[in-house]
Parts: sequence; structure tokens; C-alpha cells
Amino acid sequence: MRHVVKVKGSNGRLSLVNSVVRQRRNMKLLLKAVQNAVSPRDWGRRNLWGWLNAVFNKVDYERIKAVGPDRAAAEWLLRCGAKVRFQGLDRFQHDYNLLPTGPLGRYKIQAIDATESCIMYRGFDHLDGLKHLEEIKFNKCIYIEDTCLERLSSIESLQESLNTVEVVSCGNVTDRGIIALHKLRNLEHLFVSDLPGIKDQQATANRLQTALPHLDIVMDLD
Repeated sequence: MRHVVKVKGSNGRLSLVNSVVRQRRNMKLLLKAVQNAVSPRDWGRRNLWGWLNAVFNKVDYERIKAVGPDRAAAEWLLRCGAKVRFQGLDRFQHDYNLLPTGPLGRYKIQAIDATESCIMYRGFDHLDGLKHLEEIKFNKCIYIEDTCLERLSSIESLQESLNTVEVVSCGNVTDRGIIALHKLRNLEHLFVSDLPGIKDQQATANRLQTALPHLDIVMDLD
């Protein structure tokens, strides 16, 4: 049985806004606490940011139930520095505090631009409930690796909805991750560039083309 949560009237909208504000305030308090508690001698800058990025990617399953998968995924993506575009809107949203509010389920994510964001594998459960995502761009994402693309390609709803994927300058991606994209049955456009982990460009392209005959592949790897 599916449980549907409805938000009615101004009180419902106000409750949703207050929830977002509380989450944002808690994140600021966390950052301040870490800055006060950790010194460079005890923890290097790189390790500190790695830990914070892991915190930003943590999945809050109760939050997903409360606000719906698209809203929760948008909050995750913007926390990590990515941008999202919703159905019916022309512009990408990049400001966490300016995410549109409204009835539960009103705004559906149609495109994700994860350029230079800190999204990582542990956060990919946020994508499970997305049913309208058509385009995703990974550009200079230091935490994107083969397991991320395999996870992306295993999500049944995305196997149906995704038609455009871009993977650029993600140093941890190899042939294995790109080949995994063959599970996206409706993928029409794939652009890959500056991926030193790709060792057999032709074989990888052939595997994809065999599985997806209508796929337009552009590989700029020289």
C-alpha cells in the first residue's frame, strides 16, 4: 500500500519552509563546531574537507519520506555544490535557500549539473525515487568513480528516464564505469572527455553501441 502525504494550505507550506530552515541552521552549527574543535595539527585540511563532504552526502531517509524524493535529492545536490533544474522551469537552481516550495511532489527534477560538486557514492540513494530525470552532467567531480556510475545505471526509474549523460574530467572513472551506462535503456546522448582512466576507447564505445544501437557517443579522449 502506498502512503501519500498531502500538504494543505499555508500551514503546510510554512511547516515545510521551517523544516528546511532548521536543516540549514543545523548544517551551519555543525560546520562551526568542526572549525572550533579541529586544529590543522590534528587533522589536515584535506582530511577535514573529506569528512565534511561525507557528512553532506549522508542520506536522511526520514527527510525523503517527509518531503519526497525530488525535494530531498535537490537539497542533497545543492548542499554538495551541484545545480538542479525542475520540470517547467528554465533556469538551474543553485541556491539552497531559494529552492521552490509548494505542495509535496510539485517540483520534479529534470536535469542535474554536478560540475565541481562533492557528490559521492554514499549519497546516491537520493536518486532512487527520481522518475523524471532526463539529463545529468558530471564535470570535474573528484569523488565520482566507477561505482557511482554503476549505481546510477542500476536505478530502474533512471533506466527509463535518462537520455543524456556527460562525464568530463573525472579522474577516477575507467572503462568499467562508462560501460555500465549501457543499462540506461533510453540513453540517446553520451559525451565523455578528459578521462585518463579510459584505456580502451574503441572497445568501450563498441560495448555501448552494441547494447544501445541508437546511442550518439562522443568521446574526446585524445
